[in-house]
Amino acid sequence: MKKIFTLAASLCSLLCVSTPCNAETVKATPSQEAVSLQQLQQQFVDMRLGLFISFNMSSFVNDDWAPADAPASLFNPAKMDCNQWADAAKSANMTFGCLTTKHHSGFCLWDTKTTDYSVMSSPEFKRDVVKEYADAFRAKGLKVVLYYSILDLHHDIRPGFVDRKDVEMIKEQLTELLTSYGEVTALFIDGWDAPWSRISYDEVPFDDIYALVKSLQPQCLVMELNAAKYPQSGMFYTDIKSYEQNAGEHVSRNTNRLPALSSLPINKNWFWKTTFPTDPVKNAKDLVEGHVIPLNNAHCAMLLNVAPNTDGLIDDNALQVLKEIGEIWNHPGKTPVLDPVPAPLTAPNKAKKQSTYSSYPYDIHISDFITDDSFRTYWQAHSGDDAPWVEVLFPRSEPINAIAISDAKQTFSDFKIEYLSGGKWYEIESRPDASAVKIVRFDRVWAEKVRLTLTPEKGKDPRIEEVCVYDERR
Repeated sequence: MKKIFTLAASLCSLLCVSTPCNAETVKATPSQEAVSLQQLQQQFVDMRLGLFISFNMSSFVNDDWAPADAPASLFNPAKMDCNQWADAAKSANMTFGCLTTKHHSGFCLWDTKTTDYSVMSSPEFKRDVVKEYADAFRAKGLKVVLYYSILDLHHDIRPGFVDRKDVEMIKEQLTELLTSYGEVTALFIDGWDAPWSRISYDEVPFDDIYALVKSLQPQCLVMELNAAKYPQSGMFYTDIKSYEQNAGEHVSRNTNRLPALSSLPINKNWFWKTTFPTDPVKNAKDLVEGHVIPLNNAHCAMLLNVAPNTDGLIDDNALQVLKEIGEIWNHPGKTPVLDPVPAPLTAPNKAKKQSTYSSYPYDIHISDFITDDSFRTYWQAHSGDDAPWVEVLFPRSEPINAIAISDAKQTFSDFKIEYLSGGKWYEIESRPDASAVKIVRFDRVWAEKVRLTLTPEKGKDPRIEEVCVYDERR
């Protein structure tokens, strides 16, 4: 039986993002030596604590989501001072900042050529906020991270309405952000493939966006806020696992082994409200001892959010909390060393919504759950089945070179992978794997079907949430 060589998962962490920078476009980015993805991930979690600055059109409407038709003239923070923001971050002994360059309403905080819905269309303001932020933070020795929303209600980039022009605009905007403002440590992406935003990685192709970012700034990490959908133990469509605490997303402080980021507002909400100057803010000691320290020990950087007001300044009560954080916490140096991390899965999932078959399932947990694009549902083998199996069928022969199996309850470790090609079954070499997300990479083959045969462990009935099949760029 023909066997296909499997790349050991530990070697995947050596993926190197060393594409040369274009010196003519990335104007302020110095020449960079090749650094492995694992090194970049370690450097990121070693930063430990940063300042999230939620500032956009939402700051002027007393709501976290601004209306899509809010006029550009509404944005007029006449006293905006990004140096105040940077000083506030330094007072808390932070090492980086993150600015909402574009939130879900689609308003751009930089001088963009892609739309007139930006700071440059504000009749009285007309200042490039991204530039002022980046310059101010770098002047204080702070790293620069940029937040960007794929969901864009002003430009009708929403589920079911995305077309080629929308994707091109997204690419053009990201190109502007990554070629005009110097070195960007990470791009924090929101409003994409999550249960609430529902723009799939097919509508806006993740693999294309990821490749674009790496071509423009090879050492820029891509942090996609998709923890509401994808398993904690797998690197699905992100370089850093990103969690939003206000949305109920929490890093496991006991079991997390992946590079992570957790965000939390100092105030009750993300964007400024008229009551913020007098509303209670979170306690500095609680933030440090209850979040920063334990999360840092779990390979997770912390991003504390402040909300500049309509003048463009951080309120006194938030400034005071940041100062108190700096008085009781100082950056202690590097975090615990990360274990080797498999390279992130970034290609389209060819198994999504495809037909399936299986051996005898238990109760309602039938085979179509393994390709329904949900990690909350699952197929389960019937008790007593000594060799349960599942199959994914493709409408035509497809090139594939990676498979991910989600087994959240860790119900099996031994399994066999086969593919059907030209009427014959071939085995893909795999190794026992007890992890919750089992990733197998191999040389490209053409497959009409993929079959998994599982070896049950004593006292456990095997179950699978999703079988994902990819043809990765290599």
